[in-house]
Amino acid sequence: MKARSVHPDNKHEAIILTPLQDITTIDRWLWALLLGLIGLGGYAYVRQLTLGMGVTGMNRPVYWGVYITNFVFFIGLAHSGTFISAILRLAGAEWRKPLTRAAEAITLFSLPFGVASIVVDMGRPERLLNVISHGRFQSPLLWDFTAVSLYLCSSVVFFYLSLLPDIALCRDRLTDVPAWQHRMYEILALGWQGRPEQFHRLERVLDGMAIFLAMLVVTVHTVVSWVFGMTIQPGWHTALIGPFFLLGAIFSGTAAVVIALAILRRVYHLEESLPLGLFNSLRKLLIVFTLGWLYMMVSEFLTIFYGNIPEEMEVFWQKFTGDFTWLFWAMTILVFVVPLLIFIFRGKDSIGWMVTASVLINVGMWLERFVVIVPTETRPRLLYELVQGTYRPTWVEAVITVSMFAGMFLLYAVFTRFFPIVPVWETAEEPGAEVPPVTRRRRRFGVRR
Repeated sequence: MKARSVHPDNKHEAIILTPLQDITTIDRWLWALLLGLIGLGGYAYVRQLTLGMGVTGMNRPVYWGVYITNFVFFIGLAHSGTFISAILRLAGAEWRKPLTRAAEAITLFSLPFGVASIVVDMGRPERLLNVISHGRFQSPLLWDFTAVSLYLCSSVVFFYLSLLPDIALCRDRLTDVPAWQHRMYEILALGWQGRPEQFHRLERVLDGMAIFLAMLVVTVHTVVSWVFGMTIQPGWHTALIGPFFLLGAIFSGTAAVVIALAILRRVYHLEESLPLGLFNSLRKLLIVFTLGWLYMMVSEFLTIFYGNIPEEMEVFWQKFTGDFTWLFWAMTILVFVVPLLIFIFRGKDSIGWMVTASVLINVGMWLERFVVIVPTETRPRLLYELVQGTYRPTWVEAVITVSMFAGMFLLYAVFTRFFPIVPVWETAEEPGAEVPPVTRRRRRFGVRR
């Protein structure tokens, strides 16, 4: 279906709005496949609820495993949108504009599955209500609950406000879409007319929220790390764990943005809206994050090795030469060695190599979360507990994990078929792009961007 309301002379606008005009057979099959994976995860979770946590590989002393690894990983992915949209907005990085919505969508659709990972990890999920009714702020778990909830609500508001002008554009341009879809645009647009004073207020609100979110993104993942660091367990109780987790979150989130942008560019033919220069800018950021991650790793392990505390060394050698050796060194190669070589020698002006490196980074960062969490639990500090533990994830944990990623992908795929994934109102003034009427009005009245 072609929407006759999309002006053919406005090339920039037409390219971005084209994917919204029709849902293809491939889309339906993809959504059906992802729904099937979600259904399998639902079956595995019902089995876990019915038979108990014994169907997982978790035990005493390994009470956190794949589920909490997923929690930290999803919360880390959620930092991509805040970093690119808020922090780079404050830094005045103009090249970020075509990327912002794709990054913000990753934030919005990964956060719920981070929260869901906590629920799945609980044998009695109804006891989550105890956090609300009997919570005590002496517990880092309540700090985490508060920070993540505030981050989710703030991200939804920031995302919706930045999307508002483009929802109104869809309302005005896409008149040939199904009636229910057009009505959805009318409701969500909230009567937006694109007047200069509206843009002026919107920019002021977004700038203010960007400052707030920049502080919040530091707080959220630092608090996530404190859930581990405040337990005084070997391998966790270090002041470095906060910045280490924060850097890793922004690192994996930025790599996820590269993957999402490459797929969108290819599938929706957005080569002009998402030029190669954007990927090169992200490549430079990822090089910095790769080196920063190595610095954090060296600082952590050098301090532990020099201190030579027996409890700490038990966990240390588990990673370097013990039960988790292959996971640790695979993580190091996937996160640092191979990506850095690709970025330096092959990644420039090559989106394919950039995507390869980004996929490796995210696989490696998931392993990094696993290696941080599980080895410490297998070697607890208190001797009256099991001195040595083991952990082998079961198919239940694997299926639920796959279903969560499928859920995130499904939400993202559906969103890109109903809303512009590249912000038209922010990018219309880029060189070589046609300018829609609302933007021309902003220029005429001297409204700043």
